[in-house]
Amino acid sequence: MKLKDFDYYLPKELIAQFPTEQRTDSRLLVVNRTTKQLVDKKFREIESFLNPGDLLVMNNTRVIPARLFGQKETGGKLEVLIERVVNEHEVLAQVRASKSPKTGAILSFDNDIKAEVIGRNDSFFNLRFDIGPTVLEILDEVGHIPLPPYIERSDKLDDVERYQTVYAEQPGAVAAPTAGLHFDKQLLSSLQEKGVNIAYVTLHVGAGTFQPVRVENIADHKMHKEWLSVTPALVEQIEQTRKSGGRVVAIGTTTVRCLETAVLHGKLEPFEGETDIFITPGFEFKVVDALLTNFHLPESTLLMLVSAFAGYELTMAAYQHAVQQAYRFFSYGDAMLIQ
Repeated sequence: MKLKDFDYYLPKELIAQFPTEQRTDSRLLVVNRTTKQLVDKKFREIESFLNPGDLLVMNNTRVIPARLFGQKETGGKLEVLIERVVNEHEVLAQVRASKSPKTGAILSFDNDIKAEVIGRNDSFFNLRFDIGPTVLEILDEVGHIPLPPYIERSDKLDDVERYQTVYAEQPGAVAAPTAGLHFDKQLLSSLQEKGVNIAYVTLHVGAGTFQPVRVENIADHKMHKEWLSVTPALVEQIEQTRKSGGRVVAIGTTTVRCLETAVLHGKLEPFEGETDIFITPGFEFKVVDALLTNFHLPESTLLMLVSAFAGYELTMAAYQHAVQQAYRFFSYGDAMLIQ
């Protein structure tokens, strides 16, 4: 398929710049893959579409304040967006400046924090911070929440909480697994009381998730790598769900990438490491039975994954419906349940 196949018209005013007042105030488009029916609901009504014995699998990664503002030794301003924490003092990062810093350059940030450029890795820079506080401690001190580029405002205090799921535990992501932003603790408790089970994977979402596809033939696209963990306990939960006739419901595309990576060798197995799995139409899903996801950018790898799961024609029809009904798009936008 061609890149242009995944383009669609999106009025700019439908790109959500702020979250809804309450997490569950979002809207929910329910897509039935069998009947092709599209149903408009409120997100809090998702409970009626989930059954006792279903297993919701959620990504418990935690967004770190990965954006830093500083200056070079020459005084020139720069912006750093951390892609990955390598160890307690080193990171892989994008650096935006009028002129790229060279290896050996010292970058300065607030509170007299400094980092040295120790190398390059394609478009990323290897940075090493001063010995002392760890990278995560430094980010908590001077970092900013890395809102996506289509949110055209500076981060605010509210974003510290709202650009984070209520079940976030494992720090390391530079973008939120946004399908999970719609759940609050009350809704999760209500689902569990109904008999819906909840389990977790970890995938640290990288800034590469916002990188545009630059090839016309999508088969030529190379995915960025992201670190994930699928535990033995989760594998057992999925097997039990299968035996009892329940469904595996992936909360977000990152969860899909975790589960389908863990079964790439034919059998679902525990997995910890990197994945660059690229899911496009024609992909055979072996684990995921239903998917909750937000509305994604035109021509994005995430839209390609959704098209693979729901079917290309149904996905594009759902997006056209969402535009016509003025759904809110992208990270702080509304959600779609595909079953």
